[in-house]
Amino acid sequence: MTTIKERSEFILRTPAIGPAIALVVAVAVFAVTTDTFFTVDNLSLVVQQSLVIGTLALGQTLVILTSGIDLANAAIAVLATLLMAKMALLHDLPGIVALLIGVLVATALGATTGSVVTWFRLPPFIVTLGMLTIVTAVGRIYAAGQSFPVTDDMLGFLGQSQYLFGQIEITYGMVLMLAMYLVAWYALTRTAWGKHVYAVGNDPEAARLSGIHVRRSLLGVYIIAGVIYGIAAWQALGRVPNADPNAMQLDNLNSITAVVIGGTSLFGGRGSVIGTLIGALIVAVLRSGLTQAGIDNLYQDVATGVLVIAAVAVDRFSRGRQR
Repeated sequence: MTTIKERSEFILRTPAIGPAIALVVAVAVFAVTTDTFFTVDNLSLVVQQSLVIGTLALGQTLVILTSGIDLANAAIAVLATLLMAKMALLHDLPGIVALLIGVLVATALGATTGSVVTWFRLPPFIVTLGMLTIVTAVGRIYAAGQSFPVTDDMLGFLGQSQYLFGQIEITYGMVLMLAMYLVAWYALTRTAWGKHVYAVGNDPEAARLSGIHVRRSLLGVYIIAGVIYGIAAWQALGRVPNADPNAMQLDNLNSITAVVIGGTSLFGGRGSVIGTLIGALIVAVLRSGLTQAGIDNLYQDVATGVLVIAAVAVDRFSRGRQR
């Protein structure tokens, strides 16, 4: 029979366990305290509301696992939405072509960030802060103060839905996000590439001495993250069929929140994408539940901030116990 101490140590060693328990507790609390939260339609809506943040957080997780951070991910996604929508609307390009252009630009920006971080050995925080400023400005210049409605079915495809068992609304965006998380989970846990990502995040010098090409691994992570940000832009156009240069202003921080709440360490080398998915759902559940309970948005921000600080404190504590 396991002791309480052994159980607590197991939870600390398994980053996704704590967030999973927190998600179940949050759902249970709001199911009891509100009349409308625990319904099929609302739970489906909660998942839909987590799509963009969840997709951005997936790319953010890869970067944070390498002991980096990406403050520009949401700005990159916004620029990609503008490119997709404007290319289709004003330049009459087929939706698939506009989509590919947006994803390719997001990928190129991810590659640029990764190149600067790896070859010039600059702190990711500083590089991505600069990239955030640049990309935000470029997006607003490109939009010229306008927003662009989605006019092509391909760009809004992820917002289309089917009904499971005739009752549960499932959008194509939900299916895509789940598939992306499964692929990322497999890559991180079952391939040499995933082991390299964790090794670089734990100790880049030790990784280099063990034969891992650290720069190539880091660059690959930022490129893959860029692809994911481009897909997040597609998710955003499926959720709201309008490309707005002022959208997603805090989604870079919300993506970091989802990653941290999900148990991934900001110090790198520890965490899982499953935890991040749960973290994104926790953020969406809190927003929905507190709104239905009549709690002001400012207090919702306070609650989210407390969760982030608590998650980082638990991470520091668990790391200290492992040493």
